[in-house]
Amino acid sequence: MKELLRSTDPVKLALATALLEGEGITAFVLDVHMSILEGSLGMLPRRMMVADRDLFLARAILTDNGLGPEA
Repeated sequence: MKELLRSTDPVKLALATALLEGEGITAFVLDVHMSILEGSLGMLPRRMMVADRDLFLARAILTDNGLGPEA
């Protein structure tokens, strides 16, 4: 598994997940339950992971939809 995206924005993560699932790429979001430790403030970023073989295509999909590293 490789890290594709890191964000504190749950909407961005949900959109990225939907885009990837639409293309048949399974994404797994880590650190979802860390809000318990931080008091639900949304300060700790969540990490989206994909399989190694899907990383290149997943990056291209997110970049094409304005969610790439520069976003």
